Amino acid sequence: MFFDVHTHKKYLFENVFSIENKYPKDLEFTNPFSIGIHPWFIKLENIEKELLIIERKLKNKNCFAIGECGLDKISLIDFELQKEVFKKQIQLSEEYKKPLIIHCVKAHQELIEIKKELMPTQVWIVHGFNKNFQVADSLIKHGITLSLGSAILNNKKLQEVVSNIDISSILLETDDANIDIKEVYQKISELKKITVEELQQNIKQNFKSIFK
Repeated sequence: MFFDVHTHKKYLFENVFSIENKYPKDLEFTNPFSIGIHPWFIKLENIEKELLIIERKLKNKNCFAIGECGLDKISLIDFELQKEVFKKQIQLSEEYKKPLIIHCVKAHQELIEIKKELMPTQVWIVHGFNKNFQVADSLIKHGITLSLGSAILNNKKLQEVVSNIDISSILLETDDANIDIKEVYQKISELKKITVEELQQNIKQNFKSIFK
C-alpha cells in the first residue's frame, strides 16, 4: 500500500490510500478526507459557520485529520486573524483527537511558538515541506512531522535534507501536483538507500501511529 497523506485529487488505484483535502464549502465526503480553513480563504463573516461545518464533519468516520490549515505570511489575510483561526482549529483537533495537516509559509517559528504555548497532544504535520535542514531539524525536535511531495523530485537542497533526517519523521503526499505518489516513494527510497518495499513499511508504520 502507498499512503498519500494530502492530495487534491481522487485516486482510482487499489494500492493507494489517500486523504483528500476538503474545504467547508465542499459537498462530497465519501472518500477518506481532511477538512479545514486554509489561511488563504479566511473570511471574517464565514469563520463561525465554517468551524461548525468542520466540527460536524469531524464526526464522519472518513475524516482523518483537520486541515489544511495554518499560517502564511505571503497571504493578504491579516496574520493575527490567521493565528486566531488556526488556534480554533487546534482546539477542534484536540477535542476530536484528529491530527493537523498544516500549510506554513514563512511562519515556521511562529508555528513552533504556538505549539509550545498550547502544548497539543495530537500530531502536527507540515505538508509540502521544502525548506532547509535547519528548519526541518527545528520542526522535528518540536515533534512536528514533515510531509514531502513533488518538490523532492528535483529540489537538490531538499534531497540533501531528506538524506539526513530520520524516516520516522516523514510522510508522503502529492498535494495538487500532477504526479503519482509512487514517484515520490521511488525518489525517497533512492535517497535513503533502501528498497521501495522497505520505505512502504516505514511510511505505513508512521501513518498508522499518527492516524490510528
